[in-house]
Amino acid sequence: MTPIARQRPTGGVVAVLITCGILASMMQTLVLPLLGELPYIFDTTPSDASWIVTSTLLAGAVSTPVLGRLADQYGKKRMLLIALLFLILGSVVCALATALIPMIVGRTLQGFATGIVVLGISLLHDVLPARKVAAGIALMSASLGVGGAIGLPIAAALAEYTDWRTLFWSVGVASVVVGALIVFLVDAPATRRAAVPFDYLGVLGLTIILLSVLLAISKGGEWGWTSVTTLGLVVLAIVVTPIWCWLELRTRSPLVNLRVAARGTVLLTNLASILVGFALYAQSLVIPQLMQLPVGTGYGHGQSMLQMALWVAPSGIVMMLAAPFAARLTATRGAKTTLVSGAVIIALGYAAATQVSGSLWGLTIAMWISSIGTGFAFGAMPTLILDAVPASEKAAANGLNALMRSLGMTASAAVIGAVLAHLTTEFGGRLIPTEAGFIAGLVIGSGAALFAALVAGAIQGPAEGVVAVDART
Repeated sequence: MTPIARQRPTGGVVAVLITCGILASMMQTLVLPLLGELPYIFDTTPSDASWIVTSTLLAGAVSTPVLGRLADQYGKKRMLLIALLFLILGSVVCALATALIPMIVGRTLQGFATGIVVLGISLLHDVLPARKVAAGIALMSASLGVGGAIGLPIAAALAEYTDWRTLFWSVGVASVVVGALIVFLVDAPATRRAAVPFDYLGVLGLTIILLSVLLAISKGGEWGWTSVTTLGLVVLAIVVTPIWCWLELRTRSPLVNLRVAARGTVLLTNLASILVGFALYAQSLVIPQLMQLPVGTGYGHGQSMLQMALWVAPSGIVMMLAAPFAARLTATRGAKTTLVSGAVIIALGYAAATQVSGSLWGLTIAMWISSIGTGFAFGAMPTLILDAVPASEKAAANGLNALMRSLGMTASAAVIGAVLAHLTTEFGGRLIPTEAGFIAGLVIGSGAALFAALVAGAIQGPAEGVVAVDART
């Protein structure tokens, strides 16, 4: 079992890890302002250019649980620095790219850094004193939202007023600085584990399953849901999954400990994570489009990409501000209560958005409400996982939880995208989603959040979690 040696808390340790998480999460929105220009920049088709986004998603999905397992075996700080190195290398490759393939390679390398937030959460659990753990985890979790929200206006401004390569040079330089700070400020406990072979077969099996499922979901609409390629990927995942599970159950040190993952708290928290991820991404697909559509549609608000980004950005700050309140609720009532509350608040924010979609301020405030709920949910889920698994499984289990959230977001992109593509009208010579389509997307997101609250409510355990007990010591 890994010894946990808590160091004297410093604001610098928390701040540098949060900054690291923000940089990693910015990868989700870094290229969004460039989506319309990428086919022209690299002289390719929009379909091929979409791999610049898809490659990051796929790399992150595969690498996050792998980094978690490696962190449990070889040290969380070490793997955090390695993940940061991927981010730096990916940023440099993208900044220098003059063709599509190098750009995809760079974005794939950046995707390998997706697990930074997960590693940061597990590391904070080790290095902070018990009374500060819940607050630290909540703030680190909120960095996911902050990076995505503030990354959009920064990327839009840099893309509009400077060369697009500045985006990647800036991230690369910032990552080097943060990496140096981690080396000197973060004093992680030593990791002592018996030498066991790494589960390469587990990595191969999980990679096949995830790539098959994620490609089928994210590209099914483009390839055709009944096409040979899409159905073939689904069949491949169905065939490989039971074989992979059988191997994982018989491996001495599996990539994913299925026995731990099947425990009630872990299983239900992961299911809730899928639903929360689904709900979260629904808003990201609907509200920015509503803000940017022309006023002449009768329901659009005519905002530019930069203007829309500035309306959206404060939601990330709101999520960060909600983190201390989420930690306090966890300390007094338990992480289960915080997760249920967060899911209900997300649903309320979506419900509010359906009623005020005609107002920019109304949509913005509705996003703030949902962001508060997201901050509560994101802070609670890692706490529930970390308190339910042995020390030797913490990073790996947390990585699996992050993967579940990503699967939910990918499924949301497919479902909400299909709804918006089905409910369309012609405007200015092109098809755009109708107002009814946007409202339907918000209602679906609200339903997913309420379902997440029901699932979280089924988690068994005392009213106060382990963190709450520790907080009084």
